[in-house]
Amino acid sequence: MLVLGIESSCDETGVALVDGGGTDVPRLLSHALHSQVEMHADYGGVVPELASRDHIRRVLPLATQVLSGAHRSLADVDVVAFTRGPGLAGALLVGAGVACALGAALDRPVLGVHHLEGHLLSPFLSADPPVFPFVALLVSGGHTQLMRVDGVGRYELLGETIDDAAGEAFDKSAKLLGLGYPGGPALSRLAQSGDATAFRLPRPLLHSGDLDFSYAGLKTAVMTQARKLGDALHERTADLAASTEAAIVEVLVRKSLAALDATGLKRLVVAGGVGANRVLRAQLDAACTRRGARVHYPELHLCTDNGAMIALAAAMRMQARVQTASKAYAFDVMPRWPLAQVSPDSACAG
Repeated sequence: MLVLGIESSCDETGVALVDGGGTDVPRLLSHALHSQVEMHADYGGVVPELASRDHIRRVLPLATQVLSGAHRSLADVDVVAFTRGPGLAGALLVGAGVACALGAALDRPVLGVHHLEGHLLSPFLSADPPVFPFVALLVSGGHTQLMRVDGVGRYELLGETIDDAAGEAFDKSAKLLGLGYPGGPALSRLAQSGDATAFRLPRPLLHSGDLDFSYAGLKTAVMTQARKLGDALHERTADLAASTEAAIVEVLVRKSLAALDATGLKRLVVAGGVGANRVLRAQLDAACTRRGARVHYPELHLCTDNGAMIALAAAMRMQARVQTASKAYAFDVMPRWPLAQVSPDSACAG
Protein backbone atom coordinates (compact mmCIF):
# COMPACT_ATOMS: atom_id res chain seq x y z
CA MET A 1 0.00 0.00 0.00
CA LEU A 2 1.59 3.24 -1.15
CA VAL A 3 0.53 6.39 0.74
CA LEU A 4 1.25 9.83 -0.69
CA GLY A 5 1.38 12.34 2.19
CA ILE A 6 0.94 16.12 1.90
CA GLU A 7 1.83 18.55 4.71
CA SER A 8 0.87 22.23 4.42
CA SER A 9 -0.12 23.33 7.92
CA CYS A 10 2.12 26.39 8.20
CA ASP A 11 5.31 27.52 6.45
CA GLU A 12 6.70 24.28 5.03
CA THR A 13 5.36 22.31 2.09
CA GLY A 14 6.14 18.62 2.45
CA VAL A 15 5.32 15.65 0.24
CA ALA A 16 6.36 12.04 0.79
CA LEU A 17 5.67 8.51 -0.36
CA VAL A 18 5.48 5.73 2.25
CA ASP A 19 5.08 2.00 1.75
CA GLY A 20 2.56 0.98 4.40
CA GLY A 21 1.85 -2.56 3.29
CA GLY A 22 1.89 -5.55 5.61
CA THR A 23 2.26 -5.48 9.37
CA ASP A 24 5.75 -4.00 9.53
CA VAL A 25 6.42 -0.35 10.33
CA PRO A 26 5.78 1.68 7.15
CA ARG A 27 8.88 2.47 5.11
CA LEU A 28 9.76 5.88 3.71
CA LEU A 29 10.46 5.66 -0.02
CA SER A 30 10.98 9.32 -0.88
CA HIS A 31 10.23 12.77 0.49
CA ALA A 32 10.75 16.41 -0.46
CA LEU A 33 10.36 19.61 1.52
CA HIS A 34 10.26 23.31 0.75
CA SER A 35 10.72 25.81 3.58
CA GLN A 36 9.26 29.31 3.35
CA VAL A 37 11.68 30.73 5.94
CA GLU A 38 13.45 33.00 3.47
CA MET A 39 10.15 34.40 2.17
CA HIS A 40 8.81 35.22 5.64
CA ALA A 41 12.10 36.55 7.04
CA ASP A 42 11.45 40.08 5.78
CA TYR A 43 8.26 40.18 7.88
CA GLY A 44 9.71 38.71 11.07
CA GLY A 45 7.20 35.87 11.10
CA VAL A 46 4.77 33.83 9.03
CA VAL A 47 2.33 35.76 6.84
CA PRO A 48 -0.64 33.37 6.41
CA GLU A 49 -1.76 34.60 2.98
CA LEU A 50 1.75 34.37 1.56
CA ALA A 51 2.15 30.92 3.08
CA SER A 52 -1.02 29.66 1.41
CA ARG A 53 -0.05 31.02 -2.00
CA ASP A 54 3.39 29.47 -1.78
CA HIS A 55 1.93 26.05 -0.90
CA ILE A 56 -0.13 26.26 -4.10
CA ARG A 57 3.02 26.86 -6.13
CA ARG A 58 5.08 24.13 -4.48
CA VAL A 59 2.91 21.12 -3.76
CA LEU A 60 2.54 19.58 -7.23
CA PRO A 61 6.20 20.03 -8.27
CA LEU A 62 7.20 18.43 -4.96
CA ALA A 63 4.83 15.54 -5.59
CA THR A 64 6.39 15.01 -9.01
CA GLN A 65 9.85 15.08 -7.41
CA VAL A 66 8.86 12.53 -4.76
CA LEU A 67 7.31 10.10 -7.24
CA SER A 68 10.34 10.37 -9.49
CA GLY A 69 12.67 9.76 -6.56
CA ALA A 70 10.76 6.60 -5.66
CA HIS A 71 10.54 5.50 -9.30
CA ARG A 72 6.77 5.42 -9.07
CA SER A 73 3.90 7.16 -10.83
CA LEU A 74 0.62 8.65 -9.64
CA ALA A 75 -1.12 5.51 -10.82
CA ASP A 76 0.83 3.53 -8.22
CA VAL A 77 -0.53 5.57 -5.30
CA ASP A 78 -3.15 3.73 -3.23
CA VAL A 79 -4.08 6.43 -0.68
CA VAL A 80 -3.57 10.20 -0.57
CA ALA A 81 -3.12 11.61 2.96
CA PHE A 82 -3.06 15.25 4.03
CA THR A 83 -2.79 17.37 7.15
CA ARG A 84 -6.32 18.20 8.27
CA GLY A 85 -5.23 20.28 11.27
CA PRO A 86 -4.24 22.01 13.40
CA GLY A 87 -2.59 24.87 11.55
CA LEU A 88 -3.31 27.95 9.43
CA ALA A 89 -6.74 27.56 7.83
CA GLY A 90 -5.73 28.77 4.38
CA ALA A 91 -2.58 26.69 4.31
CA LEU A 92 -4.45 23.57 5.43
CA LEU A 93 -7.04 24.09 2.70
CA VAL A 94 -4.34 23.98 0.04
CA GLY A 95 -3.11 20.53 1.09
CA ALA A 96 -6.63 19.22 1.66
CA GLY A 97 -7.85 20.53 -1.68
CA VAL A 98 -4.93 19.09 -3.64
CA ALA A 99 -5.16 15.73 -1.85
CA CYS A 100 -8.88 15.35 -2.44
CA ALA A 101 -8.56 16.51 -6.06
CA LEU A 102 -5.85 13.90 -6.66
CA GLY A 103 -7.95 11.27 -4.94
CA ALA A 104 -10.97 12.08 -7.08
CA ALA A 105 -8.94 12.17 -10.29
CA LEU A 106 -7.24 8.85 -9.53
CA ASP A 107 -10.32 7.24 -7.96
CA ARG A 108 -8.27 6.67 -4.80
CA PRO A 109 -9.36 7.13 -1.16
CA VAL A 110 -8.03 9.99 0.94
CA LEU A 111 -7.35 10.38 4.63
CA GLY A 112 -6.95 13.47 6.81
CA VAL A 113 -4.26 13.35 9.49
CA HIS A 114 -3.70 15.24 12.72
CA HIS A 115 -0.48 17.26 12.42
CA LEU A 116 0.67 16.48 15.96
CA GLU A 117 -0.04 12.77 15.52
CA GLY A 118 2.36 12.92 12.59
CA HIS A 119 5.05 14.41 14.82
CA LEU A 120 4.30 11.94 17.60
CA LEU A 121 4.70 8.92 15.32
CA SER A 122 7.63 10.27 13.27
CA PRO A 123 10.29 8.44 15.37
CA PHE A 124 8.93 5.18 13.91
CA LEU A 125 10.80 6.16 10.72
CA SER A 126 14.10 6.40 12.60
CA ALA A 127 16.88 3.84 12.85
CA ASP A 128 15.85 3.28 16.51
CA PRO A 129 12.03 3.19 16.48
CA PRO A 130 10.10 3.03 19.77
CA VAL A 131 7.52 0.48 20.84
CA PHE A 132 4.24 1.15 22.61
CA PRO A 133 3.52 2.26 25.30
CA PHE A 134 5.58 5.40 25.86
CA VAL A 135 5.48 8.99 27.07
CA ALA A 136 5.70 11.54 24.27
CA LEU A 137 7.05 15.06 24.58
CA LEU A 138 5.61 17.05 21.69
CA VAL A 139 7.62 20.23 21.53
CA SER A 140 7.39 22.62 18.58
CA GLY A 141 6.83 26.23 17.68
CA GLY A 142 3.18 26.20 18.68
CA HIS A 143 2.80 23.19 20.97
CA THR A 144 4.33 21.83 24.14
CA GLN A 145 2.55 18.74 25.46
CA LEU A 146 3.22 15.54 27.33
CA MET A 147 1.14 12.56 26.24
CA ARG A 148 0.81 8.95 27.33
CA VAL A 149 0.73 6.87 24.15
CA ASP A 150 -0.59 3.30 24.42
CA GLY A 151 -1.00 2.73 20.69
CA VAL A 152 -2.03 4.41 17.46
CA GLY A 153 -4.97 6.68 18.27
CA ARG A 154 -4.73 5.96 22.00
CA TYR A 155 -3.47 9.21 23.50
CA GLU A 156 -3.89 10.63 26.99
CA LEU A 157 -2.94 14.23 27.66
CA LEU A 158 -0.72 14.47 30.75
CA GLY A 159 0.21 18.15 30.62
CA GLU A 160 0.54 21.09 28.25
CA THR A 161 1.55 24.72 28.12
CA ILE A 162 -0.87 27.21 29.61
CA ASP A 163 0.55 30.07 27.51
CA ASP A 164 3.60 30.18 25.23
CA ALA A 165 5.04 26.95 23.86
CA ALA A 166 8.76 26.19 24.17
CA GLY A 167 9.30 27.01 20.50
CA GLU A 168 7.60 30.37 20.97
CA ALA A 169 9.85 31.06 23.96
CA PHE A 170 12.89 30.41 21.77
CA ASP A 171 11.61 32.57 18.91
CA LYS A 172 10.33 35.48 21.02
CA SER A 173 13.47 35.57 23.15
CA ALA A 174 15.59 35.57 20.01
CA LYS A 175 13.63 38.53 18.67
CA LEU A 176 14.23 40.41 21.93
CA LEU A 177 17.95 39.76 21.46
CA GLY A 178 17.85 41.08 17.90
CA LEU A 179 18.55 37.70 16.30
CA GLY A 180 15.93 37.92 13.58
CA TYR A 181 13.78 35.17 12.08
CA PRO A 182 13.63 32.23 12.53
CA GLY A 183 14.81 32.95 16.03
CA GLY A 184 14.96 29.57 17.76
CA PRO A 185 17.79 28.03 15.72
CA ALA A 186 19.70 31.34 15.77
CA LEU A 187 19.45 31.55 19.56
CA SER A 188 20.67 27.97 19.95
CA ARG A 189 23.65 28.56 17.68
CA LEU A 190 24.63 31.69 19.57
CA ALA A 191 24.16 29.93 22.91
CA GLN A 192 26.99 27.54 22.06
CA SER A 193 29.48 30.37 22.69
CA GLY A 194 27.75 31.68 25.82
CA ASP A 195 27.71 30.92 29.55
CA ALA A 196 24.46 29.19 30.51
CA THR A 197 24.93 30.18 34.16
CA ALA A 198 25.52 33.89 33.50
CA PHE A 199 21.91 34.90 34.23
CA ARG A 200 19.53 33.16 36.60
CA LEU A 201 16.28 33.18 34.66
CA PRO A 202 13.00 31.76 36.02
CA ARG A 203 11.86 28.18 35.41
CA PRO A 204 8.06 28.65 35.44
CA LEU A 205 5.97 25.83 36.94
CA LEU A 206 9.09 23.76 37.57
CA HIS A 207 7.83 22.88 41.07
CA SER A 208 4.10 23.09 40.34
CA GLY A 209 3.47 19.44 41.14
CA ASP A 210 1.76 18.87 37.78
CA LEU A 211 2.94 18.32 34.20
CA ASP A 212 1.91 21.67 32.74
CA PHE A 213 4.29 24.22 31.23
CA SER A 214 4.46 28.01 31.11
CA TYR A 215 6.96 30.12 29.18
CA ALA A 216 5.40 33.59 29.02
CA GLY A 217 7.12 34.62 32.25
CA LEU A 218 10.49 33.53 30.94
CA LYS A 219 10.06 35.69 27.87
CA THR A 220 9.27 38.66 30.13
CA ALA A 221 12.36 37.95 32.23
CA VAL A 222 14.55 37.89 29.11
CA MET A 223 13.11 41.22 28.02
CA THR A 224 13.72 42.73 31.48
CA GLN A 225 17.31 41.49 31.54
CA ALA A 226 17.99 42.81 28.05
CA ARG A 227 16.73 46.24 29.07
CA LYS A 228 18.91 46.21 32.19
CA LEU A 229 21.98 45.50 30.09
CA GLY A 230 21.22 48.40 27.76
CA ASP A 231 24.18 49.25 25.57
CA ALA A 232 26.12 46.33 27.05
CA LEU A 233 23.64 43.82 25.62
CA HIS A 234 25.69 43.22 22.46
CA GLU A 235 28.61 42.08 24.65
CA ARG A 236 26.44 39.67 26.66
CA THR A 237 24.02 38.41 24.01
CA ALA A 238 25.60 34.95 23.84
CA ASP A 239 25.43 34.59 27.63
CA LEU A 240 21.79 35.64 27.73
CA ALA A 241 20.99 33.29 24.85
CA ALA A 242 22.68 30.39 26.65
CA SER A 243 20.89 31.19 29.90
CA THR A 244 17.55 31.34 28.08
CA GLU A 245 18.13 28.01 26.40
CA ALA A 246 19.14 26.46 29.73
CA ALA A 247 15.91 27.63 31.38
CA ILE A 248 13.71 26.29 28.58
CA VAL A 249 15.49 22.95 28.43
CA GLU A 250 15.58 22.37 32.20
CA VAL A 251 11.80 22.62 32.44
CA LEU A 252 11.31 20.29 29.47
CA VAL A 253 13.68 17.70 30.92
CA ARG A 254 12.34 17.82 34.48
CA LYS A 255 8.71 17.60 33.37
CA SER A 256 9.47 14.74 30.99
CA LEU A 257 11.13 12.77 33.76
CA ALA A 258 8.19 13.51 36.05
CA ALA A 259 5.85 12.15 33.37
CA LEU A 260 7.86 8.92 33.23
CA ASP A 261 7.62 8.66 37.01
CA ALA A 262 3.88 9.36 37.02
CA THR A 263 3.11 6.72 34.39
CA GLY A 264 5.69 4.15 35.44
CA LEU A 265 6.88 3.91 31.84
CA LYS A 266 10.51 3.57 30.79
CA ARG A 267 10.33 4.90 27.26
CA LEU A 268 10.23 8.54 26.12
CA VAL A 269 9.61 9.83 22.59
CA VAL A 270 10.58 13.42 21.73
CA ALA A 271 9.07 14.93 18.59
CA GLY A 272 8.63 18.33 16.97
CA GLY A 273 11.03 21.00 15.79
CA VAL A 274 12.48 21.79 19.23
CA GLY A 275 13.29 18.08 19.52
CA ALA A 276 16.30 18.79 17.29
CA ASN A 277 17.88 21.02 19.97
CA ARG A 278 21.27 19.55 20.85
CA VAL A 279 21.19 20.64 24.52
CA LEU A 280 17.75 19.11 25.04
CA ARG A 281 18.86 15.84 23.44
CA ALA A 282 22.07 15.67 25.46
CA GLN A 283 20.33 16.29 28.78
CA LEU A 284 17.47 13.88 28.09
CA ASP A 285 19.89 11.18 26.94
CA ALA A 286 21.95 11.54 30.11
CA ALA A 287 18.95 11.69 32.45
CA CYS A 288 17.19 8.70 30.88
CA THR A 289 20.38 6.64 30.91
CA ARG A 290 20.77 7.29 34.64
CA ARG A 291 17.30 5.97 35.38
CA GLY A 292 17.36 3.05 32.94
CA ALA A 293 14.89 4.59 30.50
CA ARG A 294 15.07 4.82 26.70
CA VAL A 295 14.57 7.99 24.68
CA HIS A 296 13.74 8.08 20.98
CA TYR A 297 13.86 10.93 18.46
CA PRO A 298 12.94 11.41 14.82
CA GLU A 299 15.82 11.67 12.38
CA LEU A 300 17.02 15.29 12.38
CA HIS A 301 15.70 15.98 8.89
CA LEU A 302 12.24 14.83 10.02
CA CYS A 303 12.00 17.01 13.14
CA THR A 304 10.40 19.94 11.33
CA ASP A 305 7.05 19.71 9.53
CA ASN A 306 7.25 17.23 6.65
CA GLY A 307 5.13 15.02 4.43
CA ALA A 308 6.79 11.82 5.63
CA MET A 309 5.18 12.03 9.06
CA ILE A 310 1.75 12.60 7.49
CA ALA A 311 2.04 9.60 5.17
CA LEU A 312 3.39 7.52 8.06
CA ALA A 313 0.56 8.47 10.43
CA ALA A 314 -2.03 7.65 7.78
CA ALA A 315 -0.44 4.26 7.08
CA MET A 316 -0.17 3.40 10.78
CA ARG A 317 -3.80 4.39 11.44
CA MET A 318 -4.93 2.12 8.63
CA GLN A 319 -2.67 -0.72 9.79
CA ALA A 320 -4.08 -0.44 13.32
CA ARG A 321 -7.62 -0.35 11.88
CA VAL A 322 -8.49 2.80 13.81
CA GLN A 323 -9.31 4.69 10.61
CA THR A 324 -10.06 3.90 6.99
CA ALA A 325 -9.42 6.06 3.97
CA SER A 326 -12.52 7.34 2.18
CA LYS A 327 -13.64 8.45 -1.26
CA ALA A 328 -15.79 11.16 0.33
CA TYR A 329 -13.98 14.15 -1.18
CA ALA A 330 -16.07 16.91 0.50
CA PHE A 331 -13.20 17.76 2.86
CA ASP A 332 -12.95 20.18 5.73
CA VAL A 333 -10.00 21.33 7.86
CA MET A 334 -9.60 21.91 11.58
CA PRO A 335 -7.26 24.81 12.43
CA ARG A 336 -7.82 24.06 16.14
CA TRP A 337 -7.90 20.36 16.93
CA PRO A 338 -6.71 18.88 20.26
CA LEU A 339 -4.79 15.64 19.72
CA ALA A 340 -6.71 13.94 22.53
CA GLN A 341 -9.89 14.47 20.46
CA VAL A 342 -8.65 12.70 17.32
CA SER A 343 -11.60 10.78 15.88
CA PRO A 344 -11.35 7.37 14.24
CA ASP A 345 -13.85 8.54 11.60
CA SER A 346 -12.73 9.33 8.08
CA ALA A 347 -11.09 12.75 8.24
CA CYS A 348 -11.92 13.79 4.69
CA ALA A 349 -15.64 13.86 5.33
CA GLY A 350 -17.10 17.05 6.74
